[in-house]
Amino acid sequence: MEDEAYSDIYGKALALDCQSHSSICREFTVSSPKVSIGKVMVYTCCVWLLAYVVFFFTENTAVLSSAILITLAGMMLHIHFVKVDHESLLVIGSLGIQVSSSYASGRETTSFIEMTKIKDIVINEAIYMNQIIYYLCVLLKDPTEPNAVSNVVPLFQSSKPRLNCLVKVYKSCQEILSKC
Repeated sequence: MEDEAYSDIYGKALALDCQSHSSICREFTVSSPKVSIGKVMVYTCCVWLLAYVVFFFTENTAVLSSAILITLAGMMLHIHFVKVDHESLLVIGSLGIQVSSSYASGRETTSFIEMTKIKDIVINEAIYMNQIIYYLCVLLKDPTEPNAVSNVVPLFQSSKPRLNCLVKVYKSCQEILSKC
């Protein structure tokens, strides 16, 4: 496969790894850059410096203790619940689609959508912060109305890759869906 540079909607570099396990089974992994230690140190120093300035004028040691605890708790919460290292999409033609997210803390979330519930995989567009972005989503069949869509499941929600990355994943997914 040719190496192409991918980025997210903010212009930060992303990596797309495509693995073909068989003709009807492919896995796509979008990886974000790791947490920058320098950026974390800058934020921590700013909060602690601000706390020290407040301490200097108030002479209240609870300010420093609170700043340290809030900073540490904030970093832990960010790493465990917000910062996604990589998102994976496993498409198995006869079974369905598995969507996984791995967080910086090591926590993983996984969901599975059966092939019988999938109507199609499409690239949709949305307005986000005064710009038009594209996202890949799975359209789920409505159980009562076979031609209707009951739900839309967006993919790669944290990494938000740009259109060139989404098109590559989309074409490969359509290729697998057409064989089923």
